[in-house]
Amino acid sequence: MDSECHWCGDYSKGQSNAILFNILSRPEPSAPNYGRVPHACRCETRRKVCLRTPDDTCRVASGVLVKTMQFMRSLPAFQQLPPKDQLSLLQNCWTPLFILGLAQDGVHFAIHDAPAASMLKQILLNRPEADKSEREQPTLGGVQTLKACLKKFRSLDLSPKEYAYLKGTIIFNPDVPGLKASLFVEGLQYEAQQALKEVLVPPHPEDTGRFARILLAASTLKVITPALITELFFRPVIGQADLLDLLMDMLFTR
Repeated sequence: MDSECHWCGDYSKGQSNAILFNILSRPEPSAPNYGRVPHACRCETRRKVCLRTPDDTCRVASGVLVKTMQFMRSLPAFQQLPPKDQLSLLQNCWTPLFILGLAQDGVHFAIHDAPAASMLKQILLNRPEADKSEREQPTLGGVQTLKACLKKFRSLDLSPKEYAYLKGTIIFNPDVPGLKASLFVEGLQYEAQQALKEVLVPPHPEDTGRFARILLAASTLKVITPALITELFFRPVIGQADLLDLLMDMLFTR
């Protein structure tokens, strides 16, 4: 049987030729591209996570949510709006308001990897009706974004009045679709922005860019989804209930 190598013939006779062939056949190394951004693997940020101490954290979070609803109810201008406008504004603003509440109260929380579902649970949930009720768990990337927002607001060190007027600018958002009193809401937002500017001046007269930094930080709250907040802080408490229904009861029940 012929044992000759496909590339270099008999190994014992042509070992040096094989080595030479491998050297000569290698492509020339290309110059390093220092401008190329290395590809970051997103597997880590997609890890499913949950609260490390759900009992304590959910209790604190529930307190923040109650105070958030009480703040909205305390605004006479909000109570003057048509009920449908109130509901639309509530749907749009409750998440950023809650996050501001976490920052204002200095709430810290820890997370860890969510336990994987057992094989029996996966089999039992492999049904159409179960798939509809199955909710996506919070991811590490989403929680990291939330914590970055909280850190930003803590670094701004807002006063209670600054927080109050900033919340006003978020609640009264004339860009929410379907508002009947959008012009009235636009005027309320303008008043809240002007009030925020005024309370910034006495303690920070030399910091002319503080107002812009606060509004910029507030704009980052939009990337935090209501689903993330609901599943992370409230699902362990409310079970399968709809959180928005509970918020409506808290806001509109006299």
